[in-house]
Amino acid sequence: MAYRASPEEFQFLLTHVVDFAAVAATERFAEATPDMAAAILAEAGRMSTDILAPLQPAGDRHGAVLENGVVRSSPGFAQGYRAIAEGGWVGIAASPEHGGMGLPQTLAVAVNDMMAGACLALQLNPRMTQGQIEALEAHASDAIKAVYLPKLISGEWCGTMNLTEPQAGSDVGALRSKAEDNGDGTYAVTGQKIFISWGDSEFAGNTCHLVLARRPDGVPGTKGISLFLVPKYIPDADGNPGKANSLRVASLEEKMGLHGSPTAVMEFDRATGWMVGEPHGGMAAMFTMMNNARLGVGTQAIGTAEGAYQKALEFAAERRQGRTALGGQGTIADHPDVRRMLASMKADIFAARAIALDCAVAGDLAQATGDPAQRARVALLTPIAKAFGTETGMSVADTAMQVHGGMGYIEETGIAQYYRDVRVTAIYEGTNGIQSIDLVGRKLADGGAEAFRLMDEMAATAAAAGADGAALADAVAMLHETTGWMVSRDNLTDRLWGSVDYLMGFARVLGGWHHLKAALADPGGPRARLAAFYLSRLLPRHAAHLAAARSGASDLALEDLAV
Repeated sequence: MAYRASPEEFQFLLTHVVDFAAVAATERFAEATPDMAAAILAEAGRMSTDILAPLQPAGDRHGAVLENGVVRSSPGFAQGYRAIAEGGWVGIAASPEHGGMGLPQTLAVAVNDMMAGACLALQLNPRMTQGQIEALEAHASDAIKAVYLPKLISGEWCGTMNLTEPQAGSDVGALRSKAEDNGDGTYAVTGQKIFISWGDSEFAGNTCHLVLARRPDGVPGTKGISLFLVPKYIPDADGNPGKANSLRVASLEEKMGLHGSPTAVMEFDRATGWMVGEPHGGMAAMFTMMNNARLGVGTQAIGTAEGAYQKALEFAAERRQGRTALGGQGTIADHPDVRRMLASMKADIFAARAIALDCAVAGDLAQATGDPAQRARVALLTPIAKAFGTETGMSVADTAMQVHGGMGYIEETGIAQYYRDVRVTAIYEGTNGIQSIDLVGRKLADGGAEAFRLMDEMAATAAAAGADGAALADAVAMLHETTGWMVSRDNLTDRLWGSVDYLMGFARVLGGWHHLKAALADPGGPRARLAAFYLSRLLPRHAAHLAAARSGASDLALEDLAV
């Protein structure tokens, strides 16, 4: 069985777990009524199930290739992309001024989740374009917007993000790419960029690269970096692709997974580009794209986890092996340990998905109202959504392989693809370690005020649930204590040693909160039973994480770790 999208799951979450009604109540998103949201989710679900999911195996077995300077995509990907573009899904959250739907990012997150579950390698393409659209809407000149946004939003053109260089990964400020003023409003951009997702394709009318580079007057480090829009084909006077620019795909990376997504080494040789945003303001402009991209990466991993879970569930419900302890149909799904694995996967997917959607709701409310409290909330939740979402994607894909037993190690079953594809999500758009550093550093720089406000909400839900909320109440209290410890540390190294555990502990408690809300909305139902499983078996893991987070710096020296 191929992946099947579940729009109903998202409708439940938006209605009962995250406050999407508050988004629809704003003037900006007044059209996002429950009926509209249901129609959007249903249509995106049909496309993901019927058109994208069948492309998943071909993308793995017949990856993108570079032939005579032309990138050839996997079989069926061009048709799949056309369905995405023609359905308007690239511009779902883009401004109507340039042809977008203007819908909330929350719905875009739900749609991208379903598309990623169906075929992550292809979904990466429109997601990169969506990020470029966001950056151009926020920072580009009106002239650039007029030429590029309609084509990007329609899906006629595709967009990329060019940050990384061989010597400049997480340390973006070490980049060597340069941009020299041509004196006519354009710049000559020169340099090499690596790890460029969907650096080119044969089905894009134009591929538009956002490139970080340093002008001659740029100081060393990130403060001297500017952002440039460098298209594959320079638009002519009518805005159509004109002459070829001085850039090329030098090679495609041979990767562990995501074979259908061409990851390019890009070379720019005095390529014509236009500056986006202010001089030396490249990082600020790029972070408009990257912050949402981090939520998008978490969403990709959650969607992939859903695909892996569905495949494991189907296998477990059909595979007969040994005498079962739970009766039922006599399949391995009736073995307690297999049932535990299935329940753990489903419960963690629900928790991670709810955290991501809660983050998206805060982002929509911040955009619609300008409320500083909502901006602080989305800032706090973004690193958690990215890191916990991707950790969940990896753990679910791993567990799904375990459910398959020996057959999981055989490529024929297709389950290994999910693990190979999802593994990079914990690395790109800022590793999960970087997300945790961001959380205990910048995001607690307010003395933990926003974190404590969120804990107050969780504590209120726990109190309202009475005895059913006791486990969550205890977990919130420990999270409160650990956060207080974090913000009281004068030595940042103490925080950093415990940062990953702090983030994972925080995510575990958030997951318990969202599960409890689901249980309150579905008393006696399957969601209440799943919540009981999470609260009793998965939530307790917060205690180990938070205890480790308060351990402070280790005195282990590098020499102690030598072989």
